[in-house]
Amino acid sequence: MKIVNIIVLSFCFYNLSFSQKSDTGNWLIYFGNQKINEKWNWHNEVQYRNYNFIGDTNQLLLRTGIGYNFTENNNNLLLGYGFINTQRYTSNSDQKTDLNEHRIYQQFITRQNTGSVFVQHRYRIEERFIADDFQMRFRYFLGINIPINKKTLEKNAIYLSAYNEIFINAEKPLFDRNRLYGALGFVINKDFKVEAGFMAQTLENSNRNQFQIVIFNNLPL
Repeated sequence: MKIVNIIVLSFCFYNLSFSQKSDTGNWLIYFGNQKINEKWNWHNEVQYRNYNFIGDTNQLLLRTGIGYNFTENNNNLLLGYGFINTQRYTSNSDQKTDLNEHRIYQQFITRQNTGSVFVQHRYRIEERFIADDFQMRFRYFLGINIPINKKTLEKNAIYLSAYNEIFINAEKPLFDRNRLYGALGFVINKDFKVEAGFMAQTLENSNRNQFQIVIFNNLPL
């Protein structure tokens, strides 16, 4: 647990040096994946995204879904729903405007490992209902985890985590964004792990960086 505290606190103190005027924000994330039976699982997720470290909300994302495992722990097909509240600053003002989005999504995840390198591919389609607008988006995620002090991602393992995810719109402009992420993680036990990392996000006309503190919870029901 000392390692977990060091990872989290180091990123907390570093990120406190950034104000609202900075281009660097912070995301606090919880990913849950609960086993219903040998074939079915329940996904649940909360993301609290800030313009600064905490308290200056940019976005609150709530996502859930039901998944089906074709093979144990390797190939999962999931249908889900997401609610996203976005708070954006108006130009030259400290005032924010609220925008709510309802999202249906379908995704397929496949996992492999080669030696001590654990690889995950995720393919996702999103149907987005934003005010009176409807949009579709396609996402491809490639992530890797590499244990440092263990051969596998077992209890007390320290590991490196990295991913790249690209977002493509169904209509122009086709390019929506790209996210490149790197982190240091710690496996608390078979049900919990934590990561602290940095993400560089490239959008169509701008860039924005994010620190991330992530908790992963995988529990049988």
